[in-house]
Amino acid sequence: MSATKRVYLDHAATTPVRPEVMDAMLPVFQEQFGNPSSFYHRGQEAKRLLEDARQRIASCIQAQSHEIYFTSCGTESDNWAIKGVARALEKKGRHIITSKIEHHAVLHSCEALAAQGYDITYLDVDADGRVDPQAVRQAIRPDTILVTIMMANNEIGTIQPIAEIGSICREHKVTFHSDAVQAAGAIPIDVSTLPVDLLSFSGHKMYAPKGVGALYIRRGTRIATFMDGGAQERNRRGGTENVPYIVGFAKAFELAMAEMAENTQRLTALRDDLIEKVLQAVPHTRLNGHRTDRLPNNVNFSFEFIEGESILIMLDHFGFECSSGSACTSGSLDPSHVLLAIGLPHEKAHGSLRVTFGKSSDPEDIDRLVESLVKIVARLRDISPLYEAYLKETHG
Repeated sequence: MSATKRVYLDHAATTPVRPEVMDAMLPVFQEQFGNPSSFYHRGQEAKRLLEDARQRIASCIQAQSHEIYFTSCGTESDNWAIKGVARALEKKGRHIITSKIEHHAVLHSCEALAAQGYDITYLDVDADGRVDPQAVRQAIRPDTILVTIMMANNEIGTIQPIAEIGSICREHKVTFHSDAVQAAGAIPIDVSTLPVDLLSFSGHKMYAPKGVGALYIRRGTRIATFMDGGAQERNRRGGTENVPYIVGFAKAFELAMAEMAENTQRLTALRDDLIEKVLQAVPHTRLNGHRTDRLPNNVNFSFEFIEGESILIMLDHFGFECSSGSACTSGSLDPSHVLLAIGLPHEKAHGSLRVTFGKSSDPEDIDRLVESLVKIVARLRDISPLYEAYLKETHG
């Protein structure tokens, strides 16, 4: 394969803006550029676009338009959900439940609250990365005010039993938040039946631009204002709304919903083909995450005896753009907290590779990727002291 041909396989990190999304945004940048808080015609035109986008996004998850609040990203939505509920309910209690495999936007928000005197329970997950709903039930106390469990993991793709966890929270009258950044647009979400109170979304995971997100807040949920400023977002999130990006977000979400059945079938076939071929072709390889209850486009492997960073560098030379886990922590040399939480020892957690497919992915990419991985892993193991020690131990 020519090194000049680039194959992008990191769609969990970000996605390119779709042409249809760009077409929807351009007039808002150039012609309908008014501030939606202004009373004159151009401002009211922008206001109309804003509210139309809000209604369209709400329809994608069967919510009411007044339950959708726009933010700058998924991280802001997570911070607002967790810290906003904590502030609103601090007189009721200061206990929050989460899991050990959450995105750092959730984990660091909980750490910040712990520094302010809140008590955080971090639930274990099983070897596939699933939270046991009964562990949630057992962790709930009279002073529990919030449970926050992600809908699908960004690193290993495992989908959580959100409906069961939400039902337990309803039973105990505990507010339930779920980080749906990776799940939205990939799996169905229907809040008319799903027992969740808050959901976080991000545009750039579904072919909208970076810099726009949303927080679903079920009507009646108590939550404090997170961003002080003007009266935007019904006095709950100050700051002039990013109308062009919001319009693009709505278009991207609608397209994702319209194409979900077709995309799920295509991406699941690519995913399962890659899993089968890599596990057959590369010995001492582990699939991380649940084999079937995972996002359609997500594959995560651990290769024993070698470093994930070395795999990424060599894959990049072959023209493949992948990751070793969350894009938000790609600069860290520490092993993934998600892989450690599912029971991998440090040395195996270091040798991880995440491949996430998207619109541009095709079966030919898989065959080339497998061929490249076979060569790369063999080469890296040839120079690995760990592999050399393993061979001596097993073969004498």
